[in-house]
Amino acid sequence: MAKYAIYGAGSLGTVLGAYITKNGGEVDLINRNKQHVAVLNEKGARITGTVEMTVPVKAITPDEMEGKYDVIVLLTKQLFNKEVVTMLKDYLSDKGVIVTLQNGIPEPGIAEIVGENHTMGCAVEWGAALIEPGVCELTSEPDSLSFHMGKMNGITDEQFREVKKLLELMCPVHEEPNLMGARWSKLLINATFSGLGTVVGGVFGDVSEDKYGKQVAIRCMKECIDVGHAAGVTFAPVQGKNIVGLFYYKGALKRAFGTLLLPVAMKKHRLIEPSMLQDLKKGKPCEIDAINGVVCEFGRKHGVKTPVNDRIVEIIKKIQAGEMKPDKVNLKLFDDLLK
Repeated sequence: MAKYAIYGAGSLGTVLGAYITKNGGEVDLINRNKQHVAVLNEKGARITGTVEMTVPVKAITPDEMEGKYDVIVLLTKQLFNKEVVTMLKDYLSDKGVIVTLQNGIPEPGIAEIVGENHTMGCAVEWGAALIEPGVCELTSEPDSLSFHMGKMNGITDEQFREVKKLLELMCPVHEEPNLMGARWSKLLINATFSGLGTVVGGVFGDVSEDKYGKQVAIRCMKECIDVGHAAGVTFAPVQGKNIVGLFYYKGALKRAFGTLLLPVAMKKHRLIEPSMLQDLKKGKPCEIDAINGVVCEFGRKHGVKTPVNDRIVEIIKKIQAGEMKPDKVNLKLFDDLLK
């Protein structure tokens, strides 16, 4: 019998594990937080927000892992990938795969450790927050949940189908032949709404529905698209929508049109609280270098200026260092870039 695990079962992982278990699957939810693991085992995974359910699940700590897994869904922070993936390599079956649901573009680094024939990637098109041990809030509407999944070279159709079947126990899985395009599309959304959401200390809607926030957001999106194009990326559709066609601009009229569309496009995800902000609230280092920092890094490499993303990175690093606080007034720090 195939053996599955979700490693780093925090907010997203707990919600995913609850859905998989509720719909007939078996999966180990693995987390270093002993209190979270204990509550999950004693009371089940309670999912609130846009749904209400409590599901009995099996949760363990990393030191309790045994045997080999056919699929390990990876949801830890990229900051620790080298250490974590090196450890997980010993727990993969001969044809086992690590499926990264992380932000940014993590697949190449994971493949360096376990091999391309053991590496898959998946963009998560929904959000969640850990409220307290054992309790998570789903912050996207149930009819808007989806995955976009692709694979590195060497992954067989059989491996792909097995992972797809597992994830479909939660929501639709779109097969993505253009994995890097899907990754860059998700990176664009995260850089814009997670980045600026963290800057203002709010949810995605606090950016997409704010008159000033929208002006910064549309420019952030353009930078991401310009950098991606310079890197040879063809952006993949997001939930069937051509984000480049909708939001990319060269003149003021198209920019104004894209700005008006933002609250409509983000309506079903407006309550998502950025994972970076969740980390900062808990006093943990956040993934800014793996999100907006990636845009800046590729921009430097390909000669594309990224002033909005540079400013987002600067502000969030100051917040992380305790020199600033997340607040809407921080949007004024972009004044000079809106001219």
